[in-house]
Amino acid sequence: MPARLIRDRLEESLVRIADPKGEGARACLTVYETTARLEADAADVRARAGLTLGALDGAIITIKDLFDVAGEPTRAGAKILVNAPPAAADAPVVRRLRAAGAVIVAKTNMTEFAFSGIGLNPHFGTPGNPADRARVPGGSSSGAAVTAADNMCEIAIGTDTGGSTRIPAAVCGIVGHKPSRQRIPTDGAFPLSFTLDSIGPLARSVADCARADAVMAGEEPTPVEPAPLAGLRLSVPQGLPLADLDATVTARFAAARQVLGRAGARLSEERLDDFFDAMQRINAKSGFAPAEAYSIHRERLAAHGADYDPNVRYRIERGAALSAADYVAMARDRAALVRALDARLSDLDGLVLPTCPIVAPRMDEVATRETFAAKNMLLLRNTSIVNFFDQCAISLPLPREGGLPVGLMLVARNGHDRRLFRMAAAVERLFAA
Repeated sequence: MPARLIRDRLEESLVRIADPKGEGARACLTVYETTARLEADAADVRARAGLTLGALDGAIITIKDLFDVAGEPTRAGAKILVNAPPAAADAPVVRRLRAAGAVIVAKTNMTEFAFSGIGLNPHFGTPGNPADRARVPGGSSSGAAVTAADNMCEIAIGTDTGGSTRIPAAVCGIVGHKPSRQRIPTDGAFPLSFTLDSIGPLARSVADCARADAVMAGEEPTPVEPAPLAGLRLSVPQGLPLADLDATVTARFAAARQVLGRAGARLSEERLDDFFDAMQRINAKSGFAPAEAYSIHRERLAAHGADYDPNVRYRIERGAALSAADYVAMARDRAALVRALDARLSDLDGLVLPTCPIVAPRMDEVATRETFAAKNMLLLRNTSIVNFFDQCAISLPLPREGGLPVGLMLVARNGHDRRLFRMAAAVERLFAA
C-alpha cells in the first residue's frame, strides 16, 4: 500500500482542530493553515523524489505558545503579551524542527507563563482532558498534550520546569519526555526558571518522542532498540514519591511493578529520605522557580498585575522575599546535593515511580485558590524531584482498564537520555503486549 500523503494527514489534523465539538479552539491559540499546507506539500514533493530533510520530515507538529516564531508576539499564554513586539527570529528548537522537515500546524495553549501543573488558563480557556472533558488536562503544556492525545498532531513540543511535559502526558494518557536540561537550547522560549527549564516532546509513542528529542538536541536520530528487561536494575524510591497516592494510582502502580518483575526486571526499593528532606529544606524559603520568575516578572507585575492569572501571580510573588544571599546558598546547596544523588544512583539503570500521585482532578475541584494549590502541589510533587536533581525522565501511560489515565515515570541520571529511551521502549512494548 502506498504511503499516505503528508498533505492528507495535515488536512485531517486541521479538521480535528476546527471541529466545533472538539477542543481545538481551546488547545490551539494560533493555527498555521497556510504555512503548514506549504510545508506539507513540499514534504510530499521530497518524498516523491526520494529525498528527505531528516527524522521529522513530514511530521505534523504543534509547538507551545512560549516559543518564539519570527514575526509574531510570544504570548506565553498571557493576555498582557498578546500585543507584545513580534519575535525577530524563530527559537533555535523551532529552527531545528523546520530544518528537519517538520510541518508546524499550531501553537498550543498553556498555563500562563508556564507556572502550574494543573493547566488552567482563564484568558484563552482550558482544553478538556481527552479522557474526561470535565477534568483538567495537566500543565503547563496543556494544549500540547490535548493536541497529541486528540490526534490534532503527531508530536507536540512543550517545556518542563517542574513536570510540564510529563504531568499533562500522564493525566492525558500519552508519552512525555523531560530531557537532561543542557541538551536542548532554551533560547527563544519564554523563561520560567533559568535553573530548571527544559524542552521536551509529547506524543503517542516513545519512538516519536525520541526522534523529536534528537532533532531538538542537534543529535543524529537513531532507531530506539528496546533494552532487555531481564536484569534491568530499577529501584522504587520510598517515602515521599509514594505518599498520598489515590486509589487508582495505587492499584495501577502495584500492577505495573508486578508486570515488570515478571518480565525479569530487578526491582529494588531505595530509601532516599535524606535527599528528599534536604530538597525540601532548600526549597522552603521559595524555590528556584518563584525566585527566578519574580526577577523576570517584577516590572510587569507592577504595571499589569491585575491582568495576571491570580494563581500564577500568587506563585510568582512568593519569590519576592528571597534575599540574594539565600539564593546563592540555595544554589550551592542544590549543586552539592545533585552530585551526591547522582553518585548514589550510579549502580542503577533508573528509578521507577508514579508520574503523579493522583489522576486528573475535575475542573470544579480546582476552582478556589486553596483547592487549586493543594491539587497543584500533588500533581507537581514527583516530577519536580527530577528537575531539582537535574535528571532526565519519561512518563509512559499504564493500561487504562477503562478508567482514567495514570503515568509511570522512568528516571535516569543526567546525560543518559538514549539509555532512558531504550528502557522506555521496552516498558512500552511490555504494557502493550
